[in-house]
Order: sequence, then structure tokens, then C-alpha cells
Amino acid sequence: MSTDTPAAEPVSGARSLPHPGREEIRLAQVLHALADPMRLRIVCVLAAAEGELSCADIELPVSKSTCTHHFRVLREHGVIQQFYRGTAKMNGLRRADLEALFPGLIDGVLRAAGLQERRLGER
Repeated sequence: MSTDTPAAEPVSGARSLPHPGREEIRLAQVLHALADPMRLRIVCVLAAAEGELSCADIELPVSKSTCTHHFRVLREHGVIQQFYRGTAKMNGLRRADLEALFPGLIDGVLRAAGLQERRLGER
């Protein structure tokens, strides 16, 4: 796995996390990552933020270790980028990479997730 340069340059000596390069991202892996409701929620929150958020900024109804697992799956499958800013692990959606590889996929998934939320919330 290679490492992508995050939107903000990491501080010299900062810990870095492995990310797949754009050419290594596969559709089946992206779809697998998005198939889990908690991971889909993370992606929706990051997309709505249109910027980077720390893991603590995204509230999930699961344990901290389960949150860590979900963020790791999203990172390793090329859906998000993660980097450290001080002691905070920051997260950003790899929208440009995903759009270049799979045009319309992320926007379609986000639109479908919103429709599903409204439909299920109306019950």
C-alpha cells in the first residue's frame, strides 16, 4: 500500500497511516466498505462536512474499538484518507479519487442514503 498526501501536510515526524494509491482502489472493496450502516453513516457525515473531521467529531452508537475498525476499513479500501493533526486523527472523504475512478458512484450512494433515511424516518 502506498500513502496519499492528505489535504493538509502532516507535521514532520508525525505518524502516517497506509492508504491505497488511486490505482489500487477497487470497486468491490469500495462497495464492501459502504455496505455497512455505520461506515455509510461516517461517509455521509464526512460528505456533509465538506472538510476534515476528527474521529471524535463523528458520533456512532458503537464502542471506540468498533469505531476504529470502521474507520480502518474505510481507509484501507480507499474511501477516506486519515492523517494525524497533533493527537487527533483527522478524516476526509477521498471524493476526487472516487469520482475519477467511479464517476457518479459516491453522489449516487449519498443520494440513495438520504432517500432511505427519509423513507425509513417517515414510518
